[in-house]
Amino acid sequence: MKIFHTSTQLRAYLDERKHLTRGFVPTMGNLHAGHLALIAQAKASSDITIASIFVNRLQFLPHEDFDSYPRTWDDDVQALTDAGCDLLFAPNEAELYPEPQTYKVHPTPELADKLEGEFRPGFFTGVCTVVMKLFQIVQPDVAVFGKKDYQQLAVIRGMARQFALPITIVAGETLRADDGLALSSRNRYLSADERQAAVGLSQTLRAMTEAALMPQANIQKIEADALETMRNKGWQPDYLTIRTQQGLRAIDPAQREPWVVLGAAKLGKTRLIDNLEF
Repeated sequence: MKIFHTSTQLRAYLDERKHLTRGFVPTMGNLHAGHLALIAQAKASSDITIASIFVNRLQFLPHEDFDSYPRTWDDDVQALTDAGCDLLFAPNEAELYPEPQTYKVHPTPELADKLEGEFRPGFFTGVCTVVMKLFQIVQPDVAVFGKKDYQQLAVIRGMARQFALPITIVAGETLRADDGLALSSRNRYLSADERQAAVGLSQTLRAMTEAALMPQANIQKIEADALETMRNKGWQPDYLTIRTQQGLRAIDPAQREPWVVLGAAKLGKTRLIDNLEF
């Protein structure tokens, strides 16, 4: 695997291989099996597979874990090499943001200002801005994003569509541990006891889907009961909600369309997110 730290070097290498299609997986490092599954999807649909590692300051709020976010460079390089990734783009902040990033991509508030956007204001502006910048540098044909970050995937798809980017956005299924916990870089923050309890989030989401599929289900009561249950178990939930897959709109029980249940909650100091389509 070749490693590039500047966009000039990466572009020069890719310019010599313009006839090859490019698959791209942007990451913030601290890789796990879920990331590597995205690499496998990119490899299956392109000639050259490119990953990026960049911890993007723009998508962290002042009180969040930018400085302490796990950085596992040696392990990440080895994992990507073993997965057959061809190129790694790993810029530093000065390379990607050589001047203050005053031009930013603001996604539509109807999608981006609820759920994650409500509890992390400006998060999706930071995500869209860095992804757009990485897209301009890498110029991929295919870009793969995981479904675990469900709202992020929807926002990126909308950005690509509205800016007419010549990029196919591919969704990667969420990988889970044997007990059902969604794999996440932040799982490393969990203590041993918290790790055992963490499966409670996916279990709650599954119970919500089962309840929602019952005849004459009361969606608001299902959501309220789930919040109370999680709080009683020591969690600090931000949201546990059932929405339409398309647009993440509030449910109209009379309109049965594909739904998704989404949750975000803190266990101790670690904030976990998860979702289930149904």
